Amino acid sequence: MKKPAFIVHAVIAAAGVIFSGCQSSETAAPPPPKVTVARPIQKDVVDYAEFTGRMEAIESVELRARVEGYLESVNIPKKEGSKEIWTVEPDDLLFEIEQEPFQAKLDAAEARLKQTQARLELAQNKLDRAERLIKDNAISREDLQTRKAELLGAKAELQADQAVIEKVKIDLSYTQIRSPIPGRVSRNLVDRGNLVGSGQSTLLATVMKMDPMYVYFDVSEQVVLQCLAWNREHERTGERVKVYVGLANEEGYPHKGEVDYMDNQVDPATGTAMVRGVLPNKDGFLYPGLFVRVRVSLETQKDALSVSELALGTDLGGKYLLIVGPQNIVEQRHVELGPLIGGMRVIRKGIAPEEKYIINGLQRARPGLPVDPQMAE
Repeated sequence: MKKPAFIVHAVIAAAGVIFSGCQSSETAAPPPPKVTVARPIQKDVVDYAEFTGRMEAIESVELRARVEGYLESVNIPKKEGSKEIWTVEPDDLLFEIEQEPFQAKLDAAEARLKQTQARLELAQNKLDRAERLIKDNAISREDLQTRKAELLGAKAELQADQAVIEKVKIDLSYTQIRSPIPGRVSRNLVDRGNLVGSGQSTLLATVMKMDPMYVYFDVSEQVVLQCLAWNREHERTGERVKVYVGLANEEGYPHKGEVDYMDNQVDPATGTAMVRGVLPNKDGFLYPGLFVRVRVSLETQKDALSVSELALGTDLGGKYLLIVGPQNIVEQRHVELGPLIGGMRVIRKGIAPEEKYIINGLQRARPGLPVDPQMAE
């Protein structure tokens, strides 16, 4: 029996659709995405630890009024336009308290001393005369002892008067407040004409030595152990652990110094110890009280592996790299990070020198799927 023509055409059309569908599915499979890969750089690097620190002056002195009186003059330097504005040198006179009352006390004490010296001379003469007369039994032994007691009393009174004079001279010297150290002086906290030193040592100003400067920061137990190991290793040469500081408005760590002190115990409550570094500050950029970024160099890692910081990803497991393995299959590899040096991150664990990691095209790569790797120049 012969089939109708329209049925034959329908079967042929359906077969054509099926054939064309199979052909299009084979040609639609996309090629593996192109990515740029690189091998880790292998070289010796210095291992750094980073902290937050606080700057402090290497010396700080409070200038206080140690005697009572009215403030007569304020001599803090204020030369506008000078590079040395607000700076002082040792023994610079900064404040003066009225001297007249202390000078009057000194004059009176010196007058009393002269009177005592005259009585002492008279007592000595009386004793000398009594010792001559006692040989002829012209006076009694009791009179001789009296003359000796008068001489001893005059000598004691002379010592007391000399002590009073010394005390008044010291008080008189306190009327001039001088800077004991070189450095930068604060503004005067008390103006001329005010009563100072009444019942308390009035704070007049402060002076801070600005060069060099201290930086204080807290480190973990691990860093303490590394610092101790460094000191033992370099004990013969006397070399100290290096410390680098960067300010909030600076890139990197341009200020270089060394660790000169570490606390004698680790705080059991926090597991940290306080460390101090000392840095030169000739340009005056480091300022007391500033919070700064601190980096400490601990040890040199031989043949350390470094990768581009931009190649690192983050998930719940931590930092990872996308590694291109055999047959160009992508593998997600979690890694242990070291310090960041010049845009390159040191990898302590998780990658081998001969392996390749993706640096460009990360968004196109999927773990478990192939890629078309292109080596970076």
